[in-house]
Amino acid sequence: MAGSAESRTPGAHGRAGAAGGGTAGAAEDAGLFIGLMSGTSVDGVDAALVRFSPQPRLLFARTYPLPDLLAELVLRISQSDALVSPDALGELDTRMGQALADAAVAVLKDSNTPPQAVRAIGSHGQTLRHRPFGEAPFTMQVGDGNVIAEQTGITTVADFRRRDVSAGGQGAPLVPAFHAAALHTADEDRAVLNIGGIANLTLLPANASVRGFDTGPGNGLMDAWCLRHRGERFDRGGVFAASGTCHAALLERLLSEPWLALAPPKSTGRDQFHVPWLELKLAGLSCSPADVQATLNRFTAISVADALQAQLPTCARVLVCGGGVHNPVLLENLADALPGLPIESTAGHDLDPDFVEAMAFAWLARETLANRPGNLPAVTGARGPRVLGAIYPGSNWPL
Repeated sequence: MAGSAESRTPGAHGRAGAAGGGTAGAAEDAGLFIGLMSGTSVDGVDAALVRFSPQPRLLFARTYPLPDLLAELVLRISQSDALVSPDALGELDTRMGQALADAAVAVLKDSNTPPQAVRAIGSHGQTLRHRPFGEAPFTMQVGDGNVIAEQTGITTVADFRRRDVSAGGQGAPLVPAFHAAALHTADEDRAVLNIGGIANLTLLPANASVRGFDTGPGNGLMDAWCLRHRGERFDRGGVFAASGTCHAALLERLLSEPWLALAPPKSTGRDQFHVPWLELKLAGLSCSPADVQATLNRFTAISVADALQAQLPTCARVLVCGGGVHNPVLLENLADALPGLPIESTAGHDLDPDFVEAMAFAWLARETLANRPGNLPAVTGARGPRVLGAIYPGSNWPL
């Protein structure tokens, strides 16, 4: 989510769709789950309190800001190739775990929920590097699950991505399985577009397999550019972009990035699309900061549209979630790039767009505890379905 902290009150959401992953017994679905998501925008921890019965129902949600120094450290390490000492990395893992635990404790307090009512926490962690290719593929998230379980007393499931990478997959995106469970319909081919720091698409054909992949930068480059030139962590309401004009030569250079032409499965992160990458594209061009912001906004929209038209030309509707749903300039650019295609917030389909990912990691924790696979091999490219994540027992273990 991009923006200031906000909350959703208990009972504010109704039925969000059928949960997937097989038929769950009453014991498996008993209790509440907390999902924690700290994404590539690094603007806070999204915490969602969810009940599955078996349909996912958001009971309460809030975004808790990260401490400024912690957010700055994450951004510096995730966007740089500078050497990081083992001490610094270990401390970051612990401090991020503490921030995630604090968010879980706060959501319990703010929703008046006793810890013993929560069956498990699903924590995404904070991605520092994502390299699911080469001779030694890996993905690295910090936010020690031991710390979360110890400080909350609640069984925690974390480190979801590495098992998929070990099985030959991209480790991302993982949210399409939840999108399919909550938003698939047999009435039309549709897509779910999540615009976080990185944008990703879930393709939901009416009568074919679910697919999904990252499309490239979402808000990440725009956020970084806005911070550099306006001292603000994100472009609230797209005002900065609206004050500039798209620079055609820069847009052409951005769209020429070879990664964009790769076929799915594929995933990426801030370690690939960052300000130094943008500075290389800007070399020799004369662009005002506002024009660069306008161009980055248009770049995100076109890269999404190109990917959608190439992979699901029969798409009849795009459902948008993530922080980008609050950027009207970005939504206008999407509409221009996808003429005639309805582009709607997931809010109209009973899923709060700011907390879809946090809900998804609550759902993934439930799948792990039920010994059900959480990945979709057609999405990630893994050799097969895998139960994801590591379980860190809390005082509510065994379940």
